[in-house]
Amino acid sequence: MKAVTTQQATPGSNLTAAQSADSPTGHATLKDRWWAIFDARIGSLPAPVYFVLLAVLAAMTLRGKLASDLPTGIALVAVGGFTCADLAKRIPWIRHIGATSIFAAFIPSMLIYYKLMPVPVIKAVTDFTRTSNFLYLFIAAIIVGSVLSMDRETLIKGFVRIFIPVAAGSVAAACVGTGVGVALGMDLRHALFMVVVPIMAGGVGEGALPLSAGYAQIMGVEQGPLFAQALSAVMLGNIAAICCAGLLSYLGARKPRWTGNGRLTVASHADDEAMRNAPQSFEFDVSSVAAAGATAIALYLLGVLSHQLFDWPAPVVMLILVVAAQLFQVVSPRVRGGARFMYGFFSTAVTYPLMFAISVAMTPWGEIVTAFHWVNIVTAVSTVLTLVVTGFVVGKLVGMYPVEAAIVNATHSGLGGTGDVAILTAANRMELMPFAQIATRIGGAITVMMALAAFAWIH
Repeated sequence: MKAVTTQQATPGSNLTAAQSADSPTGHATLKDRWWAIFDARIGSLPAPVYFVLLAVLAAMTLRGKLASDLPTGIALVAVGGFTCADLAKRIPWIRHIGATSIFAAFIPSMLIYYKLMPVPVIKAVTDFTRTSNFLYLFIAAIIVGSVLSMDRETLIKGFVRIFIPVAAGSVAAACVGTGVGVALGMDLRHALFMVVVPIMAGGVGEGALPLSAGYAQIMGVEQGPLFAQALSAVMLGNIAAICCAGLLSYLGARKPRWTGNGRLTVASHADDEAMRNAPQSFEFDVSSVAAAGATAIALYLLGVLSHQLFDWPAPVVMLILVVAAQLFQVVSPRVRGGARFMYGFFSTAVTYPLMFAISVAMTPWGEIVTAFHWVNIVTAVSTVLTLVVTGFVVGKLVGMYPVEAAIVNATHSGLGGTGDVAILTAANRMELMPFAQIATRIGGAITVMMALAAFAWIH
């Protein structure tokens, strides 16, 4: 029997075996070489397309004709996001600690702060991001796609158990972070309520804003300075969480027994057998992907309506609805297959462009700079590290993969929905988005309520 060898095409490779076979002489033709160049990627963009877009956008910027419409906005954020991510991937060492997410999330904001980004680009990206609101389209697609692709038993076990490491991590982080801040010379109340609590409060809109408003009302002062302090702590916590997520991903690659590669709970032998024997009817077509997208949008709009009527958080309502739909098998297998494809597309092609857009339109680098005092940094890092380590240890004790449990705990110290995207991207675990939403939204809301009650009591 003859040995059969295969050759896999990789971006930037000269020629695949199939392409060589197509050539009468067995050598690369001009067409083959061009195709090899076209298959080279910068992010998800073919290299020739990337450079064409770069040249066209530069020409439009110089002529003052850069529009804020959908096609131009997509091109801008795609080129910007994939440029940042690709640059980070080429830097040794730091690429293992979430550098791609850090670069995409903060480099554009830094360029704006130091006036190194053209004003027409800033305006076009900002207008596109704010008018399209595609952050929530992304979150809807990721949540719906990941939940509908998840095994029901895994979903049930994960949602029941995830509260344990998140709660334990929150208590431990509050104690350790406050203790470190006090040891470094901070006032106890300032360390707890202005640094530690904002980090775990769920971001800006759901965390720093209501916290600072509540503090201002209790103290009878202006909200602005308090919001700036809380926001700087949130930013520091988010950066620390991204770095921790990158390190956890690297740890999982070195210690495979500690990670489920996106799966949260450790399955028993019987569970593995049941999953292997379960019918996998996930055939789908283009119409199934469209149906999955429509399902995601419908669930998101139901969440928005609940927010308008009852002031309930829209992402939390959407999460509850899609979990219920999966538990009661409301959605057909074919549409679930479309949801899996939708999830894969958004996590691969949209993540870095989205982070670039958010960095330009919503990330104030000036607030981050003001927070770069070593006492604040050490306090924030100790808070996040405690959350992560506690999640790792407690998650392992309650039957979860410790790497995944620690990553979910890290999202509890993130910048809301945008932080979840950056942290899970750094960890390469976008499948954990439903659990990250629990840690961010529900954990953040509980943190805010308890902090305001305690602040009012001791004031």
